[in-house]
Amino acid sequence: MRAEDKVVLQVQGISKTLGGKPILDNCSLSVRRGELKVLIGPSGAGKSTLLQCIDCLIPPDSGQIWLDGELLESGDRKKLCEFRAHVGMIFQDFNLFDHLTAEENVAIALRKVRGMSRREAKARALEELGRVGLARRAPLYPAQLSGGQKQRVAIARALAMDPKVILLDEPTSALDPELVGEVLAVIRDLASGGMTMLMATHQMDFARALATEILFMEHGRLIEQGAPEVLLAEGSATRTRDFCARLLEMGA
Repeated sequence: MRAEDKVVLQVQGISKTLGGKPILDNCSLSVRRGELKVLIGPSGAGKSTLLQCIDCLIPPDSGQIWLDGELLESGDRKKLCEFRAHVGMIFQDFNLFDHLTAEENVAIALRKVRGMSRREAKARALEELGRVGLARRAPLYPAQLSGGQKQRVAIARALAMDPKVILLDEPTSALDPELVGEVLAVIRDLASGGMTMLMATHQMDFARALATEILFMEHGRLIEQGAPEVLLAEGSATRTRDFCARLLEMGA
């Protein structure tokens, strides 16, 4: 098997009910090494919940998750921590520590989880901040950064852990329109470099251009999956194309 054919992340039959309401219904997907798969669908479809269930931030009611062929045993605290150390998670609202500088936000997990010395962690943090164009912002606190810069710090923090896959939950939804491009540019560079990613987004031009596959989600179910050029083809009668057309109408 070629390295690029290897399934890094496999999710089988994930379901979740919250407050008596079904949020996810038997969701299954796989992401191979180097792929960028994009989750799209209307608000409330379950995209964020699915990503958080994959990372076990919200425990799924049923289903199984494999990372690099190893089944996650979420009840084993040590194995769950090991799993999360290999899965980067990028949130809508950045989830940075306000009392830490950009450099410290990136370095803290390297020290606490990887056991690096302060000097090693600082060097790696500066390296990753440079990778996302923020080396000169390293000593600044989140309150001193723009939304786009905060999200790039969050991406640097994930990259510093050498993740096998990165999950991105609407990474540009909290940003002003003029800041969206700087975050998408970083994600584009990661995709070009072969990073394995699963991303929920409404940025359809980005998805069309870069996604290996689009997964359309509605009412907690993954109802369509395919390459952008297939699902979004002129004249195709897909739910994905219909949804994208409605987005364009709303933005007109």
